[in-house]
Amino acid sequence: MKFLLKITAFIFLLLSCQQNQTEKQQEAPTNPKAYSYLNLSDKFKSHWFDGKAEVASYDLTQMRYGEPRQGSAVLIFVKEPFLPQAQVKANTATDKTVDVMKLNYTKKFNTGIYPYSIMQSVFLPLTTQPHAIKVTASTQEWCGQTYMQLNNREQFDIKMHSYFEGEADQELKLDKHLLENEIWVKLRINPTDIPKGKLKIIPDFSFFRLKHQKIKAYKAEISQLKKTDTLLTTLNYQNIDRMLKIYQEPEFPFTILKWQEIDKDTTEATLSKKMRIDYWTKNANQYDFLRDSLNLK
Repeated sequence: MKFLLKITAFIFLLLSCQQNQTEKQQEAPTNPKAYSYLNLSDKFKSHWFDGKAEVASYDLTQMRYGEPRQGSAVLIFVKEPFLPQAQVKANTATDKTVDVMKLNYTKKFNTGIYPYSIMQSVFLPLTTQPHAIKVTASTQEWCGQTYMQLNNREQFDIKMHSYFEGEADQELKLDKHLLENEIWVKLRINPTDIPKGKLKIIPDFSFFRLKHQKIKAYKAEISQLKKTDTLLTTLNYQNIDRMLKIYQEPEFPFTILKWQEIDKDTTEATLSKKMRIDYWTKNANQYDFLRDSLNLK
């Protein structure tokens, strides 16, 4: 009898190890062949696989130091090849790359005499993998700089650098939870597929840096409300003072029309202009006029 119990325990332990290993492989494979691509529609492919990016500018009212600051925000969505092992953009698509949707997200505003610049990047594979492969965020202002980077490996590996006392240089590992940063990209692929209800979410990286909050997942609730002309997605955090509301077109390509970041005050950005363009080929002075087309100074 004892022998049978030992055999049963051994088999259970072996199966558990195999299951854990399978989960790890599903979470962050480094071999592109291990990825299972989403069943993307022809409409999606014709729009996002055309070699161009969507560049959208927004009129920004950013709350900082208790006052509203007028500025601009830009969301840049583009499909590109990515090397999952090195976790960097590839120069060309090969059998070593995986397709990702990349979001580059910038904010620029002034606080009195000095300017703020915030940029975040998200690399979300167009696959059944549940999380972004990589997320980065940086802030620059006249007092100094901060930088955060997440790499999706067996856990979320995070590095953070800051000029603030008490933050400085940090490395930490987090269990995998939904990332607020990746939600923006998921909403452009298929907004009704995002998780809903009560769950843990790792907040926006720029929120961590501007509010100096501890880097971890927080309890939150996600809800959606669809109207004739808008789809509203709301993230409401339970234990921190933060709510995010993203308004977008309810039909493809699910353009983001407006968003609000709400704590004691409300930061808001409203769509100004957008264009489909291969902007990386438009870096000569002769293309300066295109900034006017986006209402960017």
